[in-house]
Amino acid sequence: MTNVPKVSVLTPIYNTNPAHLREMIESILNQTFSDFEFLILNDSPNNAEIEKIVLDYAKHDKRIKYSKNDKNMGITPSRNKLLKMARGEYLAIFDHDDISVPDRFAREVEYLDTHPHIGVVSGWLQYFGTDNNIWKTPETDTDIRVMMCDSCYVAHTAAMIRKSVLVNNNIEYEEFYTPAEDYQLWARLMDITHFYNIPDVLVKYRWTGNNTSCHQNDKREFARRAIYTRVRDTHPGLYNEFIKMSPNTMFRMRLFGIIPLVKIKNNWILLFEFIPVFKIKWK
Repeated sequence: MTNVPKVSVLTPIYNTNPAHLREMIESILNQTFSDFEFLILNDSPNNAEIEKIVLDYAKHDKRIKYSKNDKNMGITPSRNKLLKMARGEYLAIFDHDDISVPDRFAREVEYLDTHPHIGVVSGWLQYFGTDNNIWKTPETDTDIRVMMCDSCYVAHTAAMIRKSVLVNNNIEYEEFYTPAEDYQLWARLMDITHFYNIPDVLVKYRWTGNNTSCHQNDKREFARRAIYTRVRDTHPGLYNEFIKMSPNTMFRMRLFGIIPLVKIKNNWILLFEFIPVFKIKWK
């Protein structure tokens, strides 16, 4: 492994369940691709238990670089702090309680190495906890862009980004759009680079019904609407393609007319409009 790692893994943690934290860390340390630095930033600096867990792992694996904020900063400033700390050519995004499959990094690095025009690569998510479905995102750049006219279709916790794309264009996460800061990041990158989703599960996504996206769903929905409005305005051709696909959406239900609850699309019942629950058959 060279002095400058090929990949920087960026993981902010905040009062993470200790058992989930250990599973997350071990899924990274057990990757078949080993040339990485693992940057873990603690945004709950008074939580001594999770600090001890990370430091115990760091004693045995020098790829782990632990730091903590002086006070709670929030997810978006913490993500931006990690971006500035990263030394790798590629940035592997990873949330604090998910599990990466062993060959995730190997497959993403190989794809970016062999496709220099691609700036972001991600893949499918396997939900686990209270939901065991697979979120199958569109594969090709064009299909991803079309679906970005509606919502975020690049799994953030499974994504690997070419660092130069962010640095050369002075792009970082925007706190105004939290907790949809990932969607806004991809929306800005639509003007700059290309995307690809590997059609396979790369990350096991812990879904308990107590996720941040549930607690902040109303705020997330307002941010999502602001983002897709801009995407539709700046990419009318993509939006026209999206409109052609919209007849596949047969039913949508929103709380107070704003907060998404259930959508039926392509015969799938989607909770919160993006989590597949089960497939139905129409007579």
